[in-house]
Amino acid sequence: MSVPHESSDVTELADLRVVVDRIEGRSVCGLRVGDAFTVTRSSRLRMQEGGHFCLYALAAVLPLLPAKQRALAGGDWLSRDCEVACPDPEERLVMRIESGPVRAIPTGDLT
Repeated sequence: MSVPHESSDVTELADLRVVVDRIEGRSVCGLRVGDAFTVTRSSRLRMQEGGHFCLYALAAVLPLLPAKQRALAGGDWLSRDCEVACPDPEERLVMRIESGPVRAIPTGDLT
Protein backbone atom coordinates (compact mmCIF):
# COMPACT_ATOMS: atom_id res chain seq x y z
CA MET A 1 0.00 0.00 0.00
CA SER A 2 1.38 3.37 -0.98
CA VAL A 3 1.38 6.24 1.46
CA PRO A 4 0.43 9.63 -0.03
CA HIS A 5 3.33 12.07 -0.27
CA GLU A 6 3.32 15.77 0.35
CA SER A 7 4.05 17.72 -2.83
CA SER A 8 7.33 18.94 -1.32
CA ASP A 9 8.46 15.38 -0.54
CA VAL A 10 10.17 14.83 -3.88
CA THR A 11 13.72 14.23 -5.00
CA GLU A 12 14.94 15.57 -8.32
CA LEU A 13 17.20 13.10 -10.11
CA ALA A 14 18.64 13.14 -13.61
CA ASP A 15 18.51 10.14 -15.88
CA LEU A 16 22.04 9.13 -16.86
CA ARG A 17 23.61 7.51 -19.87
CA VAL A 18 26.97 5.76 -19.53
CA VAL A 19 28.74 5.39 -22.87
CA VAL A 20 32.00 3.68 -23.83
CA ASP A 21 33.88 6.75 -25.04
CA ARG A 22 37.15 5.13 -26.07
CA ILE A 23 39.25 2.01 -25.75
CA GLU A 24 42.96 2.78 -25.68
CA GLY A 25 44.09 -0.84 -25.29
CA ARG A 26 42.54 -4.17 -26.22
CA SER A 27 38.92 -4.94 -25.41
CA VAL A 28 38.73 -8.42 -23.95
CA CYS A 29 35.22 -7.93 -22.54
CA GLY A 30 33.63 -7.40 -25.95
CA LEU A 31 32.56 -3.80 -25.42
CA ARG A 32 32.92 -1.36 -28.30
CA VAL A 33 32.99 2.42 -28.51
CA GLY A 34 29.38 3.61 -28.34
CA ASP A 35 28.07 0.73 -26.21
CA ALA A 36 25.95 2.21 -23.44
CA PHE A 37 23.40 1.77 -20.69
CA THR A 38 20.99 4.20 -19.05
CA VAL A 39 19.91 4.69 -15.46
CA THR A 40 16.38 5.99 -14.88
CA ARG A 41 14.24 6.63 -11.81
CA SER A 42 17.30 6.38 -9.53
CA SER A 43 17.95 2.66 -9.88
CA ARG A 44 16.69 1.19 -13.16
CA LEU A 45 19.47 0.08 -15.45
CA ARG A 46 18.58 -0.42 -19.11
CA MET A 47 20.62 -1.35 -22.14
CA GLN A 48 19.87 -1.90 -25.77
CA GLU A 49 18.24 -5.17 -26.78
CA GLY A 50 20.85 -7.93 -26.97
CA GLY A 51 23.50 -5.64 -25.48
CA HIS A 52 25.77 -6.36 -22.57
CA PHE A 53 28.08 -4.43 -20.28
CA CYS A 54 31.24 -5.70 -18.61
CA LEU A 55 30.75 -6.41 -14.90
CA TYR A 56 34.12 -4.82 -14.01
CA ALA A 57 33.47 -1.65 -16.02
CA LEU A 58 30.02 -1.45 -14.40
CA ALA A 59 31.57 -1.86 -10.94
CA ALA A 60 33.94 1.05 -11.64
CA VAL A 61 31.16 3.47 -12.59
CA LEU A 62 28.41 2.44 -10.11
CA PRO A 63 29.69 4.37 -7.05
CA LEU A 64 29.55 7.67 -8.96
CA LEU A 65 26.04 7.36 -10.38
CA PRO A 66 23.97 8.41 -7.33
CA ALA A 67 25.98 11.64 -7.02
CA LYS A 68 25.89 12.35 -10.76
CA GLN A 69 22.08 12.08 -10.68
CA ARG A 70 21.82 15.07 -8.33
CA ALA A 71 22.42 18.79 -8.83
CA LEU A 72 25.95 19.59 -7.67
CA ALA A 73 27.62 22.88 -6.84
CA GLY A 74 29.59 24.33 -9.76
CA GLY A 75 32.84 24.08 -7.81
CA ASP A 76 32.34 20.41 -6.97
CA TRP A 77 34.88 18.32 -8.92
CA LEU A 78 32.19 15.76 -9.69
CA SER A 79 30.12 18.37 -11.54
CA ARG A 80 32.99 18.75 -14.02
CA ASP A 81 34.41 15.23 -14.28
CA CYS A 82 32.41 12.78 -16.34
CA GLU A 83 34.91 10.08 -17.33
CA VAL A 84 35.49 6.77 -15.57
CA ALA A 85 38.09 4.14 -16.45
CA CYS A 86 37.61 0.39 -16.32
CA PRO A 87 40.04 -1.15 -13.81
CA ASP A 88 41.60 -3.51 -16.40
CA PRO A 89 44.96 -1.87 -17.21
CA GLU A 90 45.32 -3.65 -20.55
CA GLU A 91 41.94 -2.48 -21.86
CA ARG A 92 42.18 1.18 -20.86
CA LEU A 93 38.43 1.48 -21.54
CA VAL A 94 37.05 4.92 -20.71
CA MET A 95 33.36 5.57 -20.13
CA ARG A 96 31.56 8.93 -20.20
CA ILE A 97 28.62 9.74 -17.91
CA GLU A 98 26.03 11.95 -19.62
CA SER A 99 23.16 13.68 -17.78
CA GLY A 100 19.67 13.45 -19.21
CA PRO A 101 16.24 14.71 -18.24
CA VAL A 102 15.57 15.49 -14.58
CA ARG A 103 12.63 13.74 -12.93
CA ALA A 104 10.81 14.78 -9.76
CA ILE A 105 10.25 11.48 -7.96
CA PRO A 106 8.38 11.05 -4.67
CA THR A 107 11.15 10.41 -2.16
CA GLY A 108 9.27 7.47 -0.65
CA ASP A 109 9.37 5.71 -4.03
CA LEU A 110 13.17 5.71 -4.16
CA THR A 111 15.29 2.75 -3.12
